[in-house]
Amino acid sequence: MIGMNIKHLRKKNGLSQEDIAEKLGVTRQTVAKWEANETLPDIMNCFELSKFFSVTMEMLMFMDFTNSGIESPDENEGKFIFGISKVGERGQIVIPKKARNVFGIETGDRLLILGDKAKGMAIVKLGNIPNFD
Repeated sequence: MIGMNIKHLRKKNGLSQEDIAEKLGVTRQTVAKWEANETLPDIMNCFELSKFFSVTMEMLMFMDFTNSGIESPDENEGKFIFGISKVGERGQIVIPKKARNVFGIETGDRLLILGDKAKGMAIVKLGNIPNFD
């Protein structure tokens, strides 16, 4: 999966294997072997690839970008993939630190949870709306 994802994200971004190799300090042949699933990148190269393509390491390793309809986002356009959260026993989720920083979410802030069965869920910071609890 990771080799297919590296190749997909590289091509989507109009990069050559040489471009990726230069960025990571490896050879073009190394990148070619990753893409062909002959070898796997080490953990540090996975980390650097995930940062470079603005995806999480889990997504780089396990998500099928070619069939998911999910593309790597462009943070310059205000689009992000912040990572994966696991729902706790009582329904709680942890909002990743980067998401909290980008949206100015702090302890005690109130969040509105919206949902559409066809489109998914959204979380919106309420700002200065009065508390009616």
